[in-house]
Amino acid sequence: MKADHFEQQKLLDLAAEDVALTQLAHRGRTLPEVAAVEAAEEAERSLSGDVVRAETETRDLGREVKRLESDVETVRARETKDQRLLDSGSVAAKEMTNLQHELESLKRRQSDLEDQELELMERLEVAETALAAAQRGLEQARADRERAAQLRDDALADIADGTRKHQAARDEIAGGISAPLLTLYDRIRTQTGSTGAAMLRARQCQGCRLELYGNELATVRNADPHEVVRCENCGRILVRTAESGL
Repeated sequence: MKADHFEQQKLLDLAAEDVALTQLAHRGRTLPEVAAVEAAEEAERSLSGDVVRAETETRDLGREVKRLESDVETVRARETKDQRLLDSGSVAAKEMTNLQHELESLKRRQSDLEDQELELMERLEVAETALAAAQRGLEQARADRERAAQLRDDALADIADGTRKHQAARDEIAGGISAPLLTLYDRIRTQTGSTGAAMLRARQCQGCRLELYGNELATVRNADPHEVVRCENCGRILVRTAESGL
């Protein structure tokens, strides 16, 4: 295949844009900001679970405290009623004895309930402290996730902007290259996964970084300037310039 020597040199500009586009695509796939968002989301989910568990424990303990408070009030009311009967002097001796026994039992019951209530209130205080800490942690995690998402979005926007610019530049360069040469370049680019052409500098292919020797070097050196030559190692189009060392 033959193509104008100066047209072949345009392939270097095209390759430069392809390298830039490849780098931007790779950056988009490996953005640390994306991983940071995922980590922040996982932390938020974990802390959200902590908050739910703490809320459940606090709510359950609160209900138990209220139940015990109600039981204590019931015992106190019964105790007050019995004491009034005793104080009234209107009950028989046997009933008075029964009331005294019941009052003693009620006092023991009240003491037990109050001990249980105190223990539960202490546990509730601990649970409420843990809940407040979990809620603060969740708020911080949400803020961290929002910041991480903003950094990710900014990075993606930067990549998108760079991609648009380099794609526009590539399209403009490609418009000045003949269809057969551009088709060959694009086919090689697909095969290499990067570029379809490379400069030959100081007898070295800048695509695979291998130096030309022997018959390969002689073939390139003796080729017509308008002949499209390729690297035997990587298959790229070798673009010859004054730096080629031929």
